[in-house]
Amino acid sequence: MAANGVSRSPGRLSGGPGRPVADGKDSKEERAARQWWPSSRPPSRQRLALSLVLFGYAWLAATTRPFTFMSLLVVLLPGAVVAGVAIWGPPDRIEAPDRLDIAGFSWWLVIIAVLFEWEAAGFRDNSPWWHPSLTELVDPIIAPYPLRAIAFFLWLITGWALVRR
Repeated sequence: MAANGVSRSPGRLSGGPGRPVADGKDSKEERAARQWWPSSRPPSRQRLALSLVLFGYAWLAATTRPFTFMSLLVVLLPGAVVAGVAIWGPPDRIEAPDRLDIAGFSWWLVIIAVLFEWEAAGFRDNSPWWHPSLTELVDPIIAPYPLRAIAFFLWLITGWALVRR
């Protein structure tokens, strides 16, 4: 949502503790290190191990029955971990753009407002058959166990991406 079609600034706020602010003149190796999966090299073993652990957690989390105390704990645990990382040990963040693209921001705002209104109206009206909530529409799609695990895994990595941002 940055101006002029640029989604990210070329540098970071800092190169880490004790390193100066990036000036956008990074070497090829530094730029490749910031990419999630650079084309020149495979992902590190640490990243693959973390992905496997997160997918394993998602696979186990998908076994819980919805709206139970255990499913609440399964959702709160990664939320607490991500909140802790965001508060006490934030990773290097992407530099904010100089100006915001108001048109792009407005479209996202309209979409979020419509989805929020849909869910709120479904909750208020107790989700009649002619106006189901989004949750009731998505439940049949992710009802199979593997799809529920994949959806939970995507939720986990989306939360982490938001914290990194």
